Amino acid sequence: MSEDFANVYQDQARAEAYSKLEFPGTYFLAFRDLPELITQHVCGSSALDFGCGTGRSCRFLRQLGFETVGVDIAAPMLERARSLDPQGDYRLLPDGDFAELAGRSFDLVLAAFTFDNIATMERKVQAFQELRRVLAPGGRIVAVVSAAEIYLNEWASFSTQDFPENRQAKSGDTVRIIMLDVEDRRPVEDILCSGPAYQEVFERAGLDLIQTHQPLGRPDEPFDWVSETSIAPWTIYVLGHPSRRLVPRSPAGKTLKS
Repeated sequence: MSEDFANVYQDQARAEAYSKLEFPGTYFLAFRDLPELITQHVCGSSALDFGCGTGRSCRFLRQLGFETVGVDIAAPMLERARSLDPQGDYRLLPDGDFAELAGRSFDLVLAAFTFDNIATMERKVQAFQELRRVLAPGGRIVAVVSAAEIYLNEWASFSTQDFPENRQAKSGDTVRIIMLDVEDRRPVEDILCSGPAYQEVFERAGLDLIQTHQPLGRPDEPFDWVSETSIAPWTIYVLGHPSRRLVPRSPAGKTLKS
């Protein structure tokens, strides 16, 4: 994975375009099932939106009843978030520096598309380790990431037909995609990360994978689906602290040596 990868959302024009985006088309599938997943897995009401961008997912979490702190490394994105949502709690988090969150803990950490833009496996592991440290006991991390298939097909909200080189990409390589729901049609560059690679990241970060969910479009939904009804564009991971593993004991009550 390239250490030189640059986050495209540091760009002012990109931030302006992204600030107008809510939940159209393919993006709808990334958020449609989150309320049910969160209700199923999360207790408590404090949330961290890691990589909050222009505040779309922060506002989403607040509507679900969470007291939410949004953090991002892109100042232009946070400027838009604060202008759209003056009452929100938005904080600049320098890349890799979690000092702003020292002493805080959260029942829910949401990372919606954030890890598509974290370049190396090592940095992904480090970020998940930091998120694990601010996760309250019994808390959950919900990570929404782009499935590898999103870079190979056509979608209601995305096009990849101009980038056949995506088909040769491996985990850690840069892939490109065009967003169709915004005025800014410059290609977005992401970092490809396969399902097995993410599982390695979670293991190295000391997190348990509790559930994997891949949402598909439904024929009765009010969108002109392209690939969405047969191929999942997103993967949603629900993660938590490692479960406490029982230590086997002898009949006499003494711990057995492994």
